[in-house]
Amino acid sequence: MRHTARLAIGGFVAVVLTMAVVTFVTWRRPEGVRVVTGAVLTADTNPQRQRPVAQARVTAIAGAVSASGTTDESGLFRLAMDPPVPPDQALTLTVEHPRFHPFDASNLVADQLHLVRLRPTAAPVERANDAEVTIANVRVRYTSKAEATLDIASAARTFEFPNTANVPCAGQPPCSPDGRWKATVGTFSLEAGPTRQFRHVRVSCLAGPCPFTRIMSDNFSRGGATIRGTVLNWSDSVTYLVEAEVAQHIVSDLVRHAYPVIFERFMNFTLPSGAQGPSIEAEVKGEGIIYPLGPQLRLSWATCRLDARTDGTRLYRCELKPGFAFQT
Repeated sequence: MRHTARLAIGGFVAVVLTMAVVTFVTWRRPEGVRVVTGAVLTADTNPQRQRPVAQARVTAIAGAVSASGTTDESGLFRLAMDPPVPPDQALTLTVEHPRFHPFDASNLVADQLHLVRLRPTAAPVERANDAEVTIANVRVRYTSKAEATLDIASAARTFEFPNTANVPCAGQPPCSPDGRWKATVGTFSLEAGPTRQFRHVRVSCLAGPCPFTRIMSDNFSRGGATIRGTVLNWSDSVTYLVEAEVAQHIVSDLVRHAYPVIFERFMNFTLPSGAQGPSIEAEVKGEGIIYPLGPQLRLSWATCRLDARTDGTRLYRCELKPGFAFQT
């Protein structure tokens, strides 16, 4: 019996150890690469001229798995590999764009960031400076909504609450707080008007036996389009004064300016999410001209691209056309 028990225990321990080893190996096994990520740029020895290449066709082949896609305005590509491939899997990457020489590279590691730099098919054109049209004093003009609540008037009105003093209440409400004297309940109200609000409301007893009155309901302290209140008076007639500032919420268009970053033949600028009607102000041949960008981003002297971000901001990238130069 003891020998049988020892065999059973030994078998159980062996099963547990085997399961632990399998679990450990599975846990240590690296997860496959699900997405091949990289960016496509213009090849140049100067990092500031390595501009992103949008709409480039990128294809990744890893064994029997392949995926294709296009780059966005920042040059980014993310290719979903289905099924995932091992991290050390050899990868072949091809990139094509009409304005650039094709790119083809093999034996790349799948689990890396792939930075592809393409050489333009058209060689840089030598330009004579005296033949170029100079673009000077460039700035970006746009409008944005500005909201403000402004005091535009003051309101003041008196309200009279009649009553006769020293009349016993005799259990017929309304009565004074101690229940002895006959009282009256009066209300006051004011309306500010469409799109207007009352602010900083003040209610005061102005004349009469004010000590024998009390404000019973307060629907005025917080302001609003309509204010009202209720007054209990258990003496002779009194006069209340209601004062307030009349405010209006105003939405206006503000013209704002931004200055682009210019490097050689490139111009970049970013506009906030609420920017509207962007245009470029510049001096061309010494004459100030305003160029509306419009949805098509058309400029007679530059080619522009728009990179819209998820937070609503917009990055504009513009490159001068042949025959133009920024004034330095």
